[in-house]
Amino acid sequence: MELRIQSLKFDADQKLLDFVEKKVSKVERFDETITSVEVSLSLLEKPDNKSVKLQANVPGETLVIERHAKTFEEAINDAVDAMKEKIVRSKEKRYE
Repeated sequence: MELRIQSLKFDADQKLLDFVEKKVSKVERFDETITSVEVSLSLLEKPDNKSVKLQANVPGETLVIERHAKTFEEAINDAVDAMKEKIVRSKEKRYE
């Protein structure tokens, strides 16, 4: 699985990049056919101003989850949890 991380409107430090890589790499356990995952980190001008967008590419479709929170870590955790559920549902549909 290929992992690409983009930080928009800011420079992400290595600690944040390592955290993202550690959390996002776990989604591969739920579907071994995932070819790549793209993570976009961005700052918004809202109260919950950290935004995370996960885009997982599996054969035949692209799964997208976007979450907002006060911290990137919180947004990543929420997005990864939601992506795990979405991957499992997608895999079940493909094998029905």
